Amino acid sequence: MARRRTGPTDVVKAIVHDRDGGACVRCGTGEDLTIHHRVNRGMGGAREAWINQAHNLLLTCTRCNSWFEDNPRESYAAGWKVRRPQIPSEVEVLYPDGSHYVLTADGVRSMMVGAGR
Repeated sequence: MARRRTGPTDVVKAIVHDRDGGACVRCGTGEDLTIHHRVNRGMGGAREAWINQAHNLLLTCTRCNSWFEDNPRESYAAGWKVRRPQIPSEVEVLYPDGSHYVLTADGVRSMMVGAGR
């Protein structure tokens, strides 16, 4: 029996890669990149359709991906991680240039209106 695919599709991965400019959202490097889930999938993958959509995914280097797990307080504060029941598209993400953006399921990155930054 074939294993159930639990990660994002190649199309969604390409959208995330383009949206994040081919660089890690924390440190800005373009090397050793991976896709990071802001809301964790959990063991075996979550069944929610949105879990593998672009608003819940970030492009990160493997070093920063590990850093997120080792530094949860900072990761949640910067929007690199999101706690349930929050919705990822409503939580701003800090990018390396110091800008904060909200992310949409279709791969758009935009500044929050009235965020006061």
